[in-house]
Amino acid sequence: MSDDALLFPGSRSVVGRGLAFGLRLFYRLLYNEMAWSYDLVAGLVSLRQWESWVYSTLPYLHGPRLLELGHGPGHLQVALQEQGFSVIGLDVSRQMGRQAQRRLTRRGLKARLVRAQAQHLPFANNSFEQVVATFPSEYILSAQTLAEVWRVLVDGGEAIVAPLAWITGLRPLERAAAWLFRVTDESPEWDERWLAPVRQTGFQATAEWVTLKASRVVIIRAVKAPLLTRTPRNAQSANSVSPCFLCRGPLG
Repeated sequence: MSDDALLFPGSRSVVGRGLAFGLRLFYRLLYNEMAWSYDLVAGLVSLRQWESWVYSTLPYLHGPRLLELGHGPGHLQVALQEQGFSVIGLDVSRQMGRQAQRRLTRRGLKARLVRAQAQHLPFANNSFEQVVATFPSEYILSAQTLAEVWRVLVDGGEAIVAPLAWITGLRPLERAAAWLFRVTDESPEWDERWLAPVRQTGFQATAEWVTLKASRVVIIRAVKAPLLTRTPRNAQSANSVSPCFLCRGPLG
């Protein structure tokens, strides 16, 4: 459920386009002015599966230094810190920053959160072993974002992205939710071509599926192969990076 509702655009009916446009506006509000209601809404539309989708990335994360793009309300931040990882969360939504900070503070954890844009990461080269993003909007596949992720990862580092989930349960409510996700292109059919921009940046990219009780999630794994020495197009040096504090952020 990205704030643009169009992470991977595909064919869509007139009804679907109308629904997608309405959802786009709604998600933008939900991620900013209405951030206080995010967990409630995400839980309702996903039939209480949202957090399990986010946590489906955990088996892929080994750190020790991690960056989360689009930390949202901070669920993954809490889980990673409680597992002993050194993790920083990045988001451009001031409201989500407050939500995440409150959640971390309630658990007695330190909030290591940065307000910035993924296309201009305010970190030095080779700062992290892994970068993770759960259900980001389409910014995640932009050349500039991918170049920045490449830059801040160490050689052999890995980006883990959970971009899409499908509700697969057979109960009437689950079928209805799956239909809504389909017509709005929230859950389009997977297309291997979506890995093309990741590979063009220089990553070795693959897709894997995680099967849950009534849903499944696709996980993109993108490795910065140590033998690849070329600098990807649009990459910037750490000294030239200036954080953007005005851009809106992804759902996290």
